[in-house]
Amino acid sequence: MANQSKRRIPAIATNPNSRKDRPVVRKLGSVSTSSTKSPLNLWRLLVGRPLRTSESAKERINPIEGLSALSLDALTSVAYGPEALLTVLAVGGATALNAMVPITIVIVILLAILVTSYRQVIEAYPTGGGAYAVSKANLGRNVSLLAAASLVVDYTLTVAVSIAAGVSALTSAFPALAPQAVPLCLVVLAVLTLMNLRGLGETARVFLLPTALFIFGIYLVIVLGLFHPLALSARNSTFHIPSKASQTLGILLILKAFSAGCSALTGVEAIANGVPLYKEPRVTRAKKTEMLLGLILGSMLIGLASLASRFHIFPNAHQTVLSQIMVIALGHNFAFISLSIVVTLVLALAANTSFGGLPILASLLAQDNFLPHRFALRGDRQVFSAGIWTLAFFSALLLIGVNGNTNNLIPMFAIGVFTGFTLAQTGLVIHWKQTKPNRWKFRAAINAFGATVTGISTLIFLYTKFLNGAWIVVIAVPLVILLFLRINNYYQRVDATLQADVIPSKPKSQKTTVIIPISQISKLTQYAIGEALSLGQEAIAVYVRITSPTSDDSKNSKLSSKDDIAQEWMEWNPGVQLEILESDYSSIVTPLVNYIDEIRNSIDHQIVILIPVVIPDKGRYRILHNQIDLLLSAALSGRSDLIIARAKYPLGQETN
Repeated sequence: MANQSKRRIPAIATNPNSRKDRPVVRKLGSVSTSSTKSPLNLWRLLVGRPLRTSESAKERINPIEGLSALSLDALTSVAYGPEALLTVLAVGGATALNAMVPITIVIVILLAILVTSYRQVIEAYPTGGGAYAVSKANLGRNVSLLAAASLVVDYTLTVAVSIAAGVSALTSAFPALAPQAVPLCLVVLAVLTLMNLRGLGETARVFLLPTALFIFGIYLVIVLGLFHPLALSARNSTFHIPSKASQTLGILLILKAFSAGCSALTGVEAIANGVPLYKEPRVTRAKKTEMLLGLILGSMLIGLASLASRFHIFPNAHQTVLSQIMVIALGHNFAFISLSIVVTLVLALAANTSFGGLPILASLLAQDNFLPHRFALRGDRQVFSAGIWTLAFFSALLLIGVNGNTNNLIPMFAIGVFTGFTLAQTGLVIHWKQTKPNRWKFRAAINAFGATVTGISTLIFLYTKFLNGAWIVVIAVPLVILLFLRINNYYQRVDATLQADVIPSKPKSQKTTVIIPISQISKLTQYAIGEALSLGQEAIAVYVRITSPTSDDSKNSKLSSKDDIAQEWMEWNPGVQLEILESDYSSIVTPLVNYIDEIRNSIDHQIVILIPVVIPDKGRYRILHNQIDLLLSAALSGRSDLIIARAKYPLGQETN
């Protein structure tokens, strides 16, 4: 079994003492990436210089930095999770609002189960991927693709929701900016993209201060609201509570409220997805961040729910629940304004959670041949730049599509992540049954309970939000899965054709004919023919002559022109055959392509089309040339029976 993964090596006679049989390994020095004339200077200023692989440790994060890099989505959910819960309970009137604290306690218990579960995921699957990795190992390929597709959709929605929520808070404070909501969203997205292209570690350190201020500010609100005697003396904190309830407080309303409040748990999975981003020992550090997240988020949720109940907070279309709690606890003063600004900032920065998680997930999918392999390659800054760019692109489209309005995004939010929750915990149940570690039955029971609760919440989300926009997720997830499968099928066909599991026989050389399109006899022609002779055994120069309208003068001119280039060629005598193609049409490319087809049909060996190109000393002068090389390359780009190359002649360089 162990030998099945090894390549089958055909019998090839080799000389063990031959230098060509032994690969030569060379250590490269530093790579020069800039010059005084390089257009990349501005880009390097924005994203930083390329990093060596040995320097990638600088971009790794510790547990505290993990809170700002991977946990902001979960931490900032206190700004909308309790409000979503309260909005549902408000349907039942004043009596139903009393259920907020008990339901929040149940949500926090579920949070504890999820934190425990994902700490187990971190330990069992330290390569990252979260629900995808767990599902692939325990539930099969198709279920793992469901988990991956759900996370991809959720990550994209997280970016859009977070940025739109932050900008919405900003435009609420400064109504004059409301017409510029979409441009502001795109500016925030661009800044986040550039920062993550620089590296997650640097981004995490920049975000650490606003994250700390946000956590400190929320705790200050909770402490003052619960214990400060002045908090309840606010004279302007009276809120209208309807006397009639449109629904009774039944089991369905409680389940709806519970599932709505569970939106505060989004982002708990991001740490398990991004384990490779941590410093060594990665598992230990990631588990510490997960524990810190659980403790901070759980205490915030219970504290804010207690204040909402104590202050008799009721959902208000003009002021968020969190803002109402803050103004009662702090008063409408400098502290309230400052914390409101911090909340606005951190809400927008919460999108960074997706930039930490999705590129890792995309790299794993690419390694498994479900996404283009480009997603598995790191960029100059040792980050998965393809995943970052792709996330930014689709998030921008989403923000533009919904006009930067969070109300159009919220109904789709949380369905994907709760699907991931359910699959990850279900997979862990199977994992414990197969591995049977100490107390595996207890662990499996916890995960089974968590999977049941999150599964029910997912179904309730779909039922209650389907017509409000959740149907988009129901359509998007299968489409993403279909994309994964189509990409995987292509890679399977490529592997079968290229026989990647078999070492091929030795390559054989073959005769090569090189065709050089020319426009005149010049040093460029001399250079191209010299390159052609070095590439193949036979070289043919081709000149296209556009004939003039038939008249005596034009005929004489035509013959004279033809005789001139033929005569010059014979006088020069470069040792290469010249073919003169006469055409009644203005196109030069079409006669060349037709000639190449004739040559292709008459010979069965390799053909190289070597196109001479002048390279100006300044890039802006390139437009002054005729671009025939681009037109001919485009006409031949789909041909697999030809090799297309360019002979580039730099101006100002003497070539003998």
